Amino acid sequence: MTIAPAAPSLVDASDFRAAMRELAAGVTIVTAGREGDRRGLTATAVCSVSADPPTLLVCVNRDAEGHAAILASGAFCVNVAAAEHRGLAERFAGRGGARGAERFEVGDWRSLSTGAPALADAVAVFDCRVIKAIDWGTHTVFLGAVAATTISPERAALLYRAGAFAAG
Repeated sequence: MTIAPAAPSLVDASDFRAAMRELAAGVTIVTAGREGDRRGLTATAVCSVSADPPTLLVCVNRDAEGHAAILASGAFCVNVAAAEHRGLAERFAGRGGARGAERFEVGDWRSLSTGAPALADAVAVFDCRVIKAIDWGTHTVFLGAVAATTISPERAALLYRAGAFAAG
């Protein structure tokens, strides 16, 4: 199958962002790096690519401080936020002024297989090794081979829609 190059978008970027805010999504904290040099960001652009082999996709703005940490370490951890992690999600979204490794001063952080920070009480954790990085527009699409997981399915997840967090 041949795919034709994409035509220029007919939608203004601000209109696109406004429409995307209406798409309810699970909230994740994407982390990378090791003790002393950890970075992370709040993200909703995360999805499954394949169950065999287990693969996730995350989209990270190249201006986000976590972006360079993912490239440098070759790994990332997707931490699915629980409803009670709203403050943590806001912290990793840059609200409140915490930056860099300082963001990790809140929460119980451990590591699984790759060494990337894993939130001990997350609804689910996907510890991934980067297998491909694709630059697209303002973001990099990272494909990650899932090396380890944890789950706590009894916990309510944190959702994001219309610029606000809610329990789901």
